[in-house]
Amino acid sequence: MSSDQPDPDPFRKRDDPQEPPEEKPGGSSGPPPSYGGGPYGSPPPPPGGAGPEGGPYGGGPYGHYAGGPYGSNPYGDMSGAADPLAGMPPLASRGKRLLARIIDALLIGIPLGLVFWLTQGEWNSVDDGRTYTQQGIYSLVYLVYEGLMLTTSGQTVGKKLMRIRVAMLADGDVPRGLPGWARTLVYHVPPLVPCVGFLFWLVNVLFCTWDKPYRQCLHDKAAKTVVVATD
Repeated sequence: MSSDQPDPDPFRKRDDPQEPPEEKPGGSSGPPPSYGGGPYGSPPPPPGGAGPEGGPYGGGPYGHYAGGPYGSNPYGDMSGAADPLAGMPPLASRGKRLLARIIDALLIGIPLGLVFWLTQGEWNSVDDGRTYTQQGIYSLVYLVYEGLMLTTSGQTVGKKLMRIRVAMLADGDVPRGLPGWARTLVYHVPPLVPCVGFLFWLVNVLFCTWDKPYRQCLHDKAAKTVVVATD
């Protein structure tokens, strides 16, 4: 055969005997990306570099509960929205909060009532000045008692019996110092103001019945605290 005979396939690559790589579905070629471990690998890291501790409660409210029984978002929904209650202890019921207040009120009120009766004689409901003075003394004693207890352990006697406690919303810690005293002042001082004081107190204590998601009263909002269960 003459060497001048034309090649029937002039575009054939003589130096590459391999077939071109097969194109994968979806327009990509080559093996799928591997993330290591298991038949499907592990997913890539979430955006922003947030790791297992980078969720809404990894370093936020109640971060030290993230690995406990309440760290798995038990109240989550199908939309995948972050749950503000995830990672924190369950909120205290309103009934237990009320009973704790009643116990503390009796704990302060009964001894003071006996002292008033012994030192001032028979109760006289007509004497407004005596009544206001007694109310002021009661509020002052209750304020000091509650402030000292909350800033030390987050619990008064009533809250200990009801197995609930006051905690900082930011990290679940005891409301030491200013937050504990601020919470106590907002609860006890307004009722001493004539007329409007009782109305404010009533709105304050009822506020937790409609507040969401943390069931905070106004004194909780002022101190940035919540009331949670201890068991």
